[in-house]
Amino acid sequence: MDKNRFKKIYGQGAISIFEIWVDTITGVHYLYHRDGNSGGLTPLLNENGNVVISKDK
Repeated sequence: MDKNRFKKIYGQGAISIFEIWVDTITGVHYLYHRDGNSGGLTPLLNENGNVVISKDK
């Protein structure tokens, strides 16, 4: 298993956290949000509703 598969490219906040992570194998971008003891992860979508994928994965 590749321990460097995911790379954090953006982070904001201290208590309410927003981060963007990129899967370095597929190029898919994910939005991670945590607030207190709750959190969630979802693929990041563009304005057309398509999954954001890096071309230079």
